[in-house]
Formats: sequence, C-alpha cells, structure tokens
Amino acid sequence: MALKKYKPMTAGTRWRIGNAYAEITTNKPEKSLLEPQKKTAGRNFQGRRAMRYMGGGSKQHYRIIDFKRSKKDIAATVVSIEYDPNRTAFIALVQYTDGEKRYIIAPQGLQVGATVISGDEVAPEIGNALAMKNMPLGTMIHNIELQPGQGGKMVRSAGASAQLANKEEKYAVLKMPSGELRKVLINCYATVGVVSNSDHNLETAGKAGKNRWKGIRPRVRGVAMNPVDHPMGGGEGRASGGHPRSRTGKYAKGEKTRTKGKSSDKLIIQRRDGKKIAK
Repeated sequence: MALKKYKPMTAGTRWRIGNAYAEITTNKPEKSLLEPQKKTAGRNFQGRRAMRYMGGGSKQHYRIIDFKRSKKDIAATVVSIEYDPNRTAFIALVQYTDGEKRYIIAPQGLQVGATVISGDEVAPEIGNALAMKNMPLGTMIHNIELQPGQGGKMVRSAGASAQLANKEEKYAVLKMPSGELRKVLINCYATVGVVSNSDHNLETAGKAGKNRWKGIRPRVRGVAMNPVDHPMGGGEGRASGGHPRSRTGKYAKGEKTRTKGKSSDKLIIQRRDGKKIAK
C-alpha cells in the first residue's frame, strides 16, 4: 500500500497523511451487492440520544461481504479491488464461473485477474478459503470462523493476520494479532493471507472536519467538565481530575473488563500480556 503526504497548502493538509489508494481499481461499486444504510446519530427508537458525540457524516451504502465463502469448489476470478467505507480493509469483487458476483475481504497481494477458490481440498494460496486442518503450520490467515459454517468473525481489519502455530486432535492453535495464543476448532474455515491496507494505522486525518465526515462529533474531555457532569470534573484552574474514569465512575485504566469464568477461557492458552490462563 502507498501513503500520500500532502503539501501544506491549508491548515488541514499541513499534517495530513492520506491513502494513495494505489491498489484500488474502480470507484463504482457493484449495485447488486449494495444495501441502504440509515444513520441513527446515536438516537434510540424514541428519538432520544443514547450515545454522545455522534451525528452527521457522509451517506454510505453497506457492501454485502461473503464472510462464509460458502460456494465450495467453484473458481472465482477477481474483477476489481474496491474501497469500502464500512471497514478499514479493501474488498475484492469476485465473479464465479456460474456468473454470480460476491464481495470478499481483499488479502494483501491479490491482483485483478487472479483466481480464488473455497473448499476442503484447495491449495493454501492467497485468497483461498479452506479448513485449518488442511493448512500447513505457519500459514498466515484471516477471516477466521469460531464455529464451522458460521462465517468469519475474527481477524478482518486492515493489515491483520493470525498464524497457525499448531494443530491438535480437535483444535488448531492460533497466534492472534494481539499476541494471544488460543484454540479454535480445526474444522473452521479461514482465508489464506494478510488483510490488505496494512498502512491504515499510519494515516493522519489532518483536521477535525474529517471526523465529522465519519459522523463523529467533538468529544468533551472529562476534566473540562463540572463536578456535576463528570467524576473528573471541577477543581481550581487546570486540575488533573484524579484517576481516569468514565462518566459513570468506572475506572478507565487498569481494571480488568473480561468476565470471570467465561466459557472461552478454556480455549485461551496465553493472554496477550503473556500471562497464561489458569485452568
């Protein structure tokens, strides 16, 4: 992926580092795979504000993505690589030999004209989807299922990938992007390759207006509020506000948020902080 540094022609472009979109081949999405997407502006069904700092933003259509890769043993040709406003990764439009078109998450290095296929006996090549039991150790994968046939749930954001570290009788051991080691059922499907748009985290908005385009309104700091509005508010002058916490008083840093005794604890071998889960 290529980044684009803008000349400081305006205050908004002085610090802006944007995406050059070198991999994108078209700016017109496939109409049959679009769905209307209505914004809520953070309001609930009564019209009352349920989430703060939301509102406005550009209109968007949702792209229907094939996370299941359910058309087995039918080859598909990559027609285009496209931008998706609903996710950080790029998407690829593929056309199967029977004429059907679908969107998939585009892995890094996938080119227009390449062939991808899903099935139990396919080769572990970029863009192909197969069960982890048929993959060699060390394979970099994404769009990983948690239950067979459920569709990919994990590792779908830009530049992300998990590594197949080991295979047991019933489970595959994966090293997740966070560093966590966990087990996933070995019959679950995953797609080979690293997710595209790996330099997404290096982009810089350059101005507050870009967040407004995304539907994000300005966020007020807790320490800038009054005591009646926030636990960190008040004080003479520029007070620190004490220990960081949320508006409802819950600690924002340091407190463990994972549910104790969660059923998936038995599948986690090592947490991302390097500590092993007590069995």
